Amino acid sequence: MKIGIAQINPVVGDFPGNAKRILAAYRQCLDAGAEIILTPELSLTGYPPRDLVFKSQFVPKCLQALDYLAGESRDVPLIVGYVDRNHPKHPGKPFRNAAAWLEQGEIRHRVIKTLLPTYDVFDEHRYFEPGESCEPIVWNGKRIGLTICEDIWTEAYLQRPLYDRDPVDELVAKGIDILLNISASPFHLGKPILRRAMIAGIAHRGKVPLVYCNTVGANDQLVFDGHSLVAGSNGRISLQVPGFTETCHVVDPFETVETDVPLYDCEPAHIYQALVLGLRDYVTKCGFSSVCLGLSGGIDSALTAVIAADALGPENVRGLTMPSPYSSRGSVDDSFALAKNLGIRCDEVSIAEPFQAIKDAMRPIFDGKPEDVTEENMQARIRGLLLMSLSNKENHLLLTTGNKSELAVGYCTIYGDMNGGLAVISDLPKTRVYEVSRWINREREIIPWNTIDKPPSAELRPDQKDQDTLPPYEILDAILELYIEHHHSTDEIIARGFEENTVRWVQRRVDLNEWKRHQAAPGLRVTSKAFGIGRRMPIVQRFVG
Repeated sequence: MKIGIAQINPVVGDFPGNAKRILAAYRQCLDAGAEIILTPELSLTGYPPRDLVFKSQFVPKCLQALDYLAGESRDVPLIVGYVDRNHPKHPGKPFRNAAAWLEQGEIRHRVIKTLLPTYDVFDEHRYFEPGESCEPIVWNGKRIGLTICEDIWTEAYLQRPLYDRDPVDELVAKGIDILLNISASPFHLGKPILRRAMIAGIAHRGKVPLVYCNTVGANDQLVFDGHSLVAGSNGRISLQVPGFTETCHVVDPFETVETDVPLYDCEPAHIYQALVLGLRDYVTKCGFSSVCLGLSGGIDSALTAVIAADALGPENVRGLTMPSPYSSRGSVDDSFALAKNLGIRCDEVSIAEPFQAIKDAMRPIFDGKPEDVTEENMQARIRGLLLMSLSNKENHLLLTTGNKSELAVGYCTIYGDMNGGLAVISDLPKTRVYEVSRWINREREIIPWNTIDKPPSAELRPDQKDQDTLPPYEILDAILELYIEHHHSTDEIIARGFEENTVRWVQRRVDLNEWKRHQAAPGLRVTSKAFGIGRRMPIVQRFVG
């Protein structure tokens, strides 16, 4: 049996476009000899549709598009993810997360998702009613188990069991010959390896081959990496579809292998590919064609510029370097060197005069008060004004360039360097910024080595260095990972050997700056716990721990 895996990139709510994409993949797989063709979870609607499902015409238009696809189906079944209505006489939520088996011009089978994730970035219980039963589909003498994403994420792969049933076990007990899974599983570091282990374990435990079709692309903050998989009944991975790209593959899952195919690429490569894909999809799916950003000569803006040039083409990236009285000439030179290496346009606009003008205007009010962070923030806000002006005038999407370490402790200026429509590296800790930047330069200098090697500085006062205010980034990032991603208490982090005053300072800064993060541009998720969609903390609270 040859299975076609259509690893496609849907756009949320674009029913005509998604249907066209599904049909193109269907025909490509047909030409390659596929006998059943899989598309990802909610491939017709895009994932996640969120509250769009409540719009009066969303589900009717989805079902209309599904009928169209059914009419285009031939003898080879096409499996499509979509949103279905719950039966009006059934209790529960109004909709269901479903898969349709389309064959010979009609909908032959409908399968309802049984396990609905409501944790981390997922909120499916808000919209969907779960399926009540798991039944095999009999086709050409084979008993096929069809599941949807979370249906295979059971207790063996979670720290704590979330469900009191296991759809895979239920289907295996009913005598299936093969297990299919259509998925919309978002990326974070380590996720491709985790999925491989899970898919291999399920196939080995159930003694059936497993074909896993994952979506690819980005919607809002979530990046979907694809990396679709096939495992033989012996638990060996026989196919790993390349990640971060739309592609179709046809495979016979009953042809087992004795050695797992490798998962290519290292962590910096996965991070970089995820950010390039996330930026490209955010910009193009929102209807923009170009971006602009401030180039400070620092590593954060340099990495953001490299990602943007790769994602959109250098001709669609506009840089602006805006030296202040405290900026070194070296930083300006580094900005232009980066722009030259990337082939992007970069202009220089000094903020010295507007900075002095604002200080002069405020002098009667600030008379007798020494300069402090107020004047530092003035510079960031002037730069933000200039960048927003460039964005408005030339219709670029403005990219913010701050990293996760800074955003975590509030080392950023609201209405200044936080201005923009997308925070590209806001889920990337500073140490990871350096790691990815060095990986980019693995073959030749793209980011000037001086940018990578010099001590980081905001250059908002004379001889300023980040470490004047922050702990060393290696220490800061280690504490932030324990506090944010692993939810450790302050005392637990101190017990790991970190200096008490440093830990308590970091914890306090993280908690105090929740208000800033609520006003930040959306960022692309690459770690297991990104600010925003996956971390919902109150702004007003007094818990310390």
